[in-house]
Amino acid sequence: MVSMTGMEAPTKQAVLALYKSLLREGRRFSAYNYRKYAWRKVRDEFRVNKDLTDPNAIRNRYALGVKNLEILRRQDQVYEGNT
Repeated sequence: MVSMTGMEAPTKQAVLALYKSLLREGRRFSAYNYRKYAWRKVRDEFRVNKDLTDPNAIRNRYALGVKNLEILRRQDQVYEGNT
């Protein structure tokens, strides 16, 4: 995962890496409904925001994506611990 430093907007490569990481983490859920929801949510959010040009908006959405990636990772650990 690429982290952001300073005030620059994330690069296209960083955004793509985040997208792939989110999809990869979503695939780790063993339950079909969780997997499909995670995949659909990631795909839809990235599609809605694909045309953003404002660096502040891009930074904010990227930060939200990183936060959601951490949540997915924690949720996967919690979910797997209950099976």
